[in-house]
Amino acid sequence: MEQSNKSDQSNSNGNEYFVIKAKDNGVHVIGLTRGQDTRFHHTEKLDKGEVMIAQFTEHTSAVKVRGKALIMTKFGTIDTEE
Repeated sequence: MEQSNKSDQSNSNGNEYFVIKAKDNGVHVIGLTRGQDTRFHHTEKLDKGEVMIAQFTEHTSAVKVRGKALIMTKFGTIDTEE
C-alpha cells in the first residue's frame, strides 16, 4: 500500500485509517466499542471488489473482519486467507 508524503495515514486527531478490500461476496466488517464492556456497534457487508476505508475513533477500538479480504494498514497488508 502506497503512503502519501503528507502524513502517516492519520487525521488531525491521530486516528489511523485502514482499508479493507473484499476478495469474496459477503465479507463482514464489525466495529467494536471501547470501554469497560466491548460491544458490537456497527457492521458492514462488503461484496467482492468492494473497498471500505475506515478509522479507529473515540468509540471504535477494534474491528473484526469475517470472510476473505485484504486489510491494508500502515504496518502492511494482511490476507485473511493466510
